[in-house]
Amino acid sequence: MLQALLPKKIRAPFARYSHGMVVPAGHRVAFASGQLGISAEDQVPPDIIGQTRLCFENISAILADAGMSMHDLVRINAFVTAREHLEGYMQIRDTVIGTPPPASTLMIVSGFARPEFLVEVEVIAAAP
Repeated sequence: MLQALLPKKIRAPFARYSHGMVVPAGHRVAFASGQLGISAEDQVPPDIIGQTRLCFENISAILADAGMSMHDLVRINAFVTAREHLEGYMQIRDTVIGTPPPASTLMIVSGFARPEFLVEVEVIAAAP
């Protein structure tokens, strides 16, 4: 079982994430490249909610190929193009992640390869 690290000596997380995660011995580890909010049909929703939902749907498909699910996440790195996208990103993230919530970093960046992209998400997962 994955173990969340939430030391009492430091400030509690700002949102639904853990400061760290421990992966027990014997677990397999999967790394997913950054996923953009684009469908298999090359459709890109115009808003952060739609793009974030697609990012996590794509990640879920990658994890399924590894025999894993969103409940096996140990780390999320996410990137958005503006501060106003933070709330929409976190709203979707919080509905798809398991418990305990994974370690997570969220950064604001100047942009991605194509201007319509608002968010990119990469993950690390581990399962027996």
